[in-house]
Amino acid sequence: MAWTPPRSQAVDGRIEGLDGIRALAIIAVLIFHLRPASLPGGYLGVDVFFVISGFLITTLLARELRKNHKIDLKRFWTRRARRLIPALVVVVTASTTLALFAGDDLLVNIGRQVVGALTFSNNWLEIGAGSSYFNQTSPVLFVNFWSLAVEEQFYLFWPFIFIVIMATTRTGRQRIGIVLGIALASALLMAVLFTPGQDATRVYYGTDTHLFGLMIGAALAFSAASQSWNLLHTSWWQRYRVLAADVALIGLVGLMLWMDPTTSIAYRGGIACASLLTATMLAALPGTTNPFSRFFSIPVLEWVGARSYGIYLWHWPVILLVTAFLPRALPDSPAGWVNRLLALVLTLAVSAASYRWIENPIRELGFRGTGRRVVAALAVPGRFTPPRLVAAGTAVSLVLFGVALATAPDRSQVEMQMDQAAELLGGSSSVQQAGSGVANVSVLGSAGAADATADPNAALVPAGEDISGIGDSMMYVAAPGLSSVFPGITLDAKSNRQWPAVLEAIRTGVQAGTVRDAVVISAGTNAGARDPGVIREALDLLGPGRRVVLVNIFGSSLWVPESNANLEAVAAEYPNVVVADWNGTISQHLDRLQPDQTHPDMDGMYLYAQVVRDAFVELASERRVTALPVRG
Repeated sequence: MAWTPPRSQAVDGRIEGLDGIRALAIIAVLIFHLRPASLPGGYLGVDVFFVISGFLITTLLARELRKNHKIDLKRFWTRRARRLIPALVVVVTASTTLALFAGDDLLVNIGRQVVGALTFSNNWLEIGAGSSYFNQTSPVLFVNFWSLAVEEQFYLFWPFIFIVIMATTRTGRQRIGIVLGIALASALLMAVLFTPGQDATRVYYGTDTHLFGLMIGAALAFSAASQSWNLLHTSWWQRYRVLAADVALIGLVGLMLWMDPTTSIAYRGGIACASLLTATMLAALPGTTNPFSRFFSIPVLEWVGARSYGIYLWHWPVILLVTAFLPRALPDSPAGWVNRLLALVLTLAVSAASYRWIENPIRELGFRGTGRRVVAALAVPGRFTPPRLVAAGTAVSLVLFGVALATAPDRSQVEMQMDQAAELLGGSSSVQQAGSGVANVSVLGSAGAADATADPNAALVPAGEDISGIGDSMMYVAAPGLSSVFPGITLDAKSNRQWPAVLEAIRTGVQAGTVRDAVVISAGTNAGARDPGVIREALDLLGPGRRVVLVNIFGSSLWVPESNANLEAVAAEYPNVVVADWNGTISQHLDRLQPDQTHPDMDGMYLYAQVVRDAFVELASERRVTALPVRG
């Protein structure tokens, strides 16, 4: 038996509960960015938006084609511009202006970010620049705009592809097959290009590798519009759609609770699975009201969902600005929670204001109509009327925006410190941007060591000539401090080096006989130490005849607690291994961190070296190792 949608939905096109699913998506993203450990898979909210956009845009195109037998591309793109550009321009201008006063590296490469935002090319510009979504040496003000770029590219090119598909096919089944084929190709491309242990920014940002959610939404729209192959209109689907949607919701929330962005499964079907679950939920909404659509139609969810675009635009810049303006705080300290709450409240407030006074007026009146209303408001007599004050503030903001663009640095403080470390220690005079994974330094000797004769623990610490250091950007940045405390130490440090690469470096060094009798390993800043087996294999390669210090991790990343627990557990299995508690020490000295709140500053690098030195003392004083071991 065929099913016909109710007249109300057929006329106004509004789908009950859709704003509620938008709210689910933006709430997930907010939690992920405010406290990743609470919802490790909250980033999947972006993929929920992708499916919704693919469904709605394709539905709009199909509806217009059915009604007018043609598609007015100019009108289509004008409507998209009214919806997207005004709020985007305000966010970019206001955030950049405020960042001028906040400092803390927020303006690093801001010119490229602004160009990417305003030309809908943010994702490809950042890929081309070697940026990393997962490993950043400076806070990126508009890092969340990558997904807007993917959607806006879809809005730009999809109408042409839609027209071609409609012109070359006859049935809904053929159209659904084509777009699902594109989705499958995109998901397979993501899976093939993803390499475990390496930065995943390319496959995460790429329009080609992250297109499947939009295509799955488009396939759902083709099904809903089909007269001959519409599974959603069958009596079977109407009978079981609520159950199917409930199961899909449970599955999606489960993925959000479990599948963090460092897991291989995310890129090898996990994100695509979340997109399919989202499509199942959307498919249950059209038609007669049901418990599932009623749940997602509760007022608070509809309010958040209606403003989800503005919330998404504003939330990340607001988080960074609040963090920059307020004193530094540990993530889960009382001050840290106050920062989060303030960022959330400000995000909701400015998003609501944007929705009321910017987005809705322009969407309803258009650019010309809004412009005429603004001119009329400015013509009202009075020197200090609200419109004139807003206009004056806007003019000042635009001037400061230009100053920010003209004076923005192109390197973060961490990158400049890496350059200084390389120059001081005789390595490369330049460091490629973090995330490229090629910056390295090899150190042999340094001046400025402390007077060991005045230290009662000096006999418990191996000499620098007996120590090899292997690590990532943390060790690179701290290299001057390490060589000062341990003159003669050799360091092999690479930006964005992860534990599998550390294991290979140790294997190569042991085979070549270049690894010394004492070893410091500092890795996991960018992806954690989540596989105890890799850590054990590295320690087994080094053997029981070496003293080994594992430096634990500091940061707000979701993998930090688990990684540090793994390091402690594995170290406890080896009598010649100890953990240097960098996390606990730097937590008491947040003023010695760079603006990225991860890497040490000039003072912090000497504190880092002292933490390593104290670990060697601990290893010897516990009599786990009584003398410098001899390699077997």
